[in-house]
Amino acid sequence: MGSSNTARNRADQMFPVLDPGDVARVRQFGEPRRYVAGEVLFHTGERDIGLILVLSGAVDIHQHDGTGHAVGVAHHGPGQFIGEVSGLSGKPALVDGVAAEDVEAVFLSPEQLRRLIVAEADLGERLMRALILRRASLIESCAAGPLLIAEPDDSGRARIGNFLRRNGFPFRALTPTEDPAVAEMVAAYRECPNSWPLLLLADGRLLRNPSDTDVAHALGMIGETASDRVYDVAVVGAGPAGLSAAVYAASEGLSVLVLDARGFGGQAGASARIENYFGFPTGITGQALTARGFVQAQKFGAEIAIPACVESLDCEAADGIHRLRTEDGRSWCARTVVIASGARYRRPPLDDLARFEGRGVWYWASPMEIQLCQGQEVALVGGGNSAGQAAVYLASHGCRVRMMVRGAGLAATMSRYLIDRIEANPAIELMTGTELVALEGDARGLQSVRWRRRADQSEARAPIRHVFLFIGAEPATGWLHSCRLDTDRNGFVLCGGDPAYPLATSRPGVFAIGDVRAGSVKRVGGAIGEGATVVAQIHAWLASRATEQAAATA
Repeated sequence: MGSSNTARNRADQMFPVLDPGDVARVRQFGEPRRYVAGEVLFHTGERDIGLILVLSGAVDIHQHDGTGHAVGVAHHGPGQFIGEVSGLSGKPALVDGVAAEDVEAVFLSPEQLRRLIVAEADLGERLMRALILRRASLIESCAAGPLLIAEPDDSGRARIGNFLRRNGFPFRALTPTEDPAVAEMVAAYRECPNSWPLLLLADGRLLRNPSDTDVAHALGMIGETASDRVYDVAVVGAGPAGLSAAVYAASEGLSVLVLDARGFGGQAGASARIENYFGFPTGITGQALTARGFVQAQKFGAEIAIPACVESLDCEAADGIHRLRTEDGRSWCARTVVIASGARYRRPPLDDLARFEGRGVWYWASPMEIQLCQGQEVALVGGGNSAGQAAVYLASHGCRVRMMVRGAGLAATMSRYLIDRIEANPAIELMTGTELVALEGDARGLQSVRWRRRADQSEARAPIRHVFLFIGAEPATGWLHSCRLDTDRNGFVLCGGDPAYPLATSRPGVFAIGDVRAGSVKRVGGAIGEGATVVAQIHAWLASRATEQAAATA
């Protein structure tokens, strides 16, 4: 009885019926539209569909895949609205909308939708909840998005699946023979190993072993570059620090651009469960926490471009405008820049490491990796909180985990609650004073590993096909070489030279927050706090700059 009530409550929140008062408020922000029975309101892939409120008639929502197979997703009648999270930013629609009968409606563009949500707090909260739950439902049910076709142990399937999952994009994963229509379509590629995995889009395009950037462009995840626009703030990095800065800056009226090379969430987004973050006594996954920040930033109008791998920062222009250039040749301009690119896990000096990355060597533990290694013995290297969370997560999914740490124990590097959990789990073997020394494998991927006991230099080998590396962090600052910022001896960005701007770097108008900053606490709560704090300093900096320019003009 309880589960049926929960499901009914969730459905009511996903598909609420607005009362006449709510309808009147929505109408103030949109424009009237009419559609005749059978008319297509929008197609999959069409942009700038914010929200459509049905006043009379009915609209059917369908999802179709690249094979032509269509599935009904929803039926909207009077008082109900059409849309999901992509409507906040104008990204491509994931479904088709067709008038089931003559329809009168109110159409809201993404900008109008954002204005409505901010201006009408109570109604906006209900709308946001429905939009988020609808996207979550599409992800959970695999009822929209592309088809990812590959064998379950294909490393490319894990790579692309992780990219889509970490960016909150729904998809369905299939083996080449699972669906007859798919099997016939991809039969010509069975003997072409370099073609796999395949990604079949809703419009029938078939991508062969695409890169993450190829996938993002094909799915319309990357917006258009406005080369003539100057943003108030450009944030590089969409982890907790960067998203926090984007939320606070955009909510206070600043124009905000967020760039990230891979996906929102950063290292925190890959955490299986964060249990020591204030306000979540039962814990929350890193993906869930950062996904909320991702949507929240869009709610306030922040523009987010992912993937956008920043290659250089020019912070010496005479006009004081900072220019960022990405690896694919795009450029962006901003009055201030917030460096929130974080830190990445170190790569140990092992022969053939690059050869096995994505083919048995992983830097995060997510449901996609679980599909590859569930029930198997795995090796996990590292002794910090992220390593502990990953070890517990892997063990909870049937893996036997060999947890290797160079030191004598975990007390100096890991939270006590995680240590207790590891010690109590018989599926986790803690191997102290141990280091990984060799990876062995072939064209199929990693097949075995060797490790060494530091006490007596003895070595051992085991047929382990999956290794998870969490061995400390190094700053993601390679793209800053052109800006010549002051850093410490480990490459982390130094801040605080000017007491008025504690988070300012050695270059005017450039700030650093989160894990990339020298002296940061390397905690999610600290990163989010710095994201909020830096916005006050940006306001002060922009005001000071405007005063200087006014004086110079006078």
